[in-house]
Amino acid sequence: MAENWTRTARSATATAVALVALAVAAPAAPAHADASAFDPRPGADGLGDPLFPTLGNGGYDVRHYDLAFDFTPVGYDFTGTMRIAARATQDLSAFNLDVDSLAIDRVEVDGAAAAWTVRPGQSGQELTVTPAEPLHDRARFTVEVTYHGNGRTKPVGAPGWRYMSDGGFASAAQASRADTFAPVNDHPSDKATWSFHLTAPEGWTPAANGNLTGVRKAKGGTRRTKGDTKRTWDFALKSAMAPELLGISVNRQTYLYGRGPHGVKLRHLVPAGQRAKYAPVAAETDGQMRWLERTLGVRYPFDTYGVQIVRDGYADALENQTLSLFGPAWFDRPTYSATMVHELTHQWFGDSVTPATWQDAWLNEGPAVYYAAVWADQKGYQPLEEKMRTAYEKLDAVRKSDGPPGRPTELGGFNIYDGGAVVLYALQQELGQREFDAVMKSWLTRHREGNAGTRDFVDDAVAVTGDASVGTFLEHWLYDLDNPPMPGHPDWGGAS
Repeated sequence: MAENWTRTARSATATAVALVALAVAAPAAPAHADASAFDPRPGADGLGDPLFPTLGNGGYDVRHYDLAFDFTPVGYDFTGTMRIAARATQDLSAFNLDVDSLAIDRVEVDGAAAAWTVRPGQSGQELTVTPAEPLHDRARFTVEVTYHGNGRTKPVGAPGWRYMSDGGFASAAQASRADTFAPVNDHPSDKATWSFHLTAPEGWTPAANGNLTGVRKAKGGTRRTKGDTKRTWDFALKSAMAPELLGISVNRQTYLYGRGPHGVKLRHLVPAGQRAKYAPVAAETDGQMRWLERTLGVRYPFDTYGVQIVRDGYADALENQTLSLFGPAWFDRPTYSATMVHELTHQWFGDSVTPATWQDAWLNEGPAVYYAAVWADQKGYQPLEEKMRTAYEKLDAVRKSDGPPGRPTELGGFNIYDGGAVVLYALQQELGQREFDAVMKSWLTRHREGNAGTRDFVDDAVAVTGDASVGTFLEHWLYDLDNPPMPGHPDWGGAS
């Protein structure tokens, strides 16, 4: 999510359902015991997230998404095929996928036609799939959903599409809008690897998370006038990603390439015809990545990264995994690099280590604000202490109106952004820089490419410091409705 150097807010997970052991009847048991052990039931139509109870679905774990998406610019018609490889976490008679404003054409499970229905949900729509044969707990299975739609259709929930004046689009799916592009299990707790096959007319350039693996002449696709040529661009993301970090686009845009530390592949996208303006900005990414690696003590967690700067149609900034999205207005500000560092920090905090629930979102935003503030201090934009004092004094009232940083009542608020940064600043003041750095490094290495929540962070801090009082200290900062005193700054006010 964006830190706008006054901060742009926008922002979506319960811990992934544990696999249970397959019940096996004893050899001497009567024959009916085997039958009774298999008890297929529908998977839950929500994961019970504290902020978004109906997001995501139970009964299975997605292992891989393969999305074929054929887009017609200007008109915004599209066809899609989503292929999902998953594993059941219970005996399943039916299961749900999250969709919104997608016209479903056909659903198959393990290659056989499946029955399906679509009904309204609290945040979008629910696609309920009933396989021809029930699925056993722990069984691996595939789902293929063929669908079509138009990107300008008003969704049931919030929009995920961002429209460009050239007739293209970019996705801004956080927190629960990936389902406006494809059927998904739309909760951060269910991360998976991805592949993309984006089809567009000649002269239009698709982009997606991960690495571009090839460009080829398209087969079939949406209706087009005779003589038009379409190409399919293939991408692969080998690191697991939550659906809310989906970053696909089709625009008149240009790729720029480079190398980051230890060979990280850098690929950026800028509006066609604006290479001279934005190439120097994109080139700053290498230095920012090196600074964060030194500051965090942890290598960049993926094999590629880039910034995507769109021409218009989007005003915020967003940490789509491996390809952060920026509106052009950011780069009219002299402090734009702090926003770039904010989104790059998210690749560690939020993209690699993803929150267990959306109520843990301070673990995304707090570090992104904090380290961008450290960068800004070193660049002379604003002293760190000044920013933290201002935020601390404002946070006291916000705790009461919107919840404390560790228990927000909704996403996108000051409490999880600047408030989360204040919690980290307090921890740094309490522990000192060396021990604070050790806590943050442990968090990133222990939970790399996984999910973890606030309780995990508190427990990790206690384990790293060997001091149980650190847990009590953090609990007060995360959950109290009044600001605790700031260590080292007895003159700071803010408590009512």
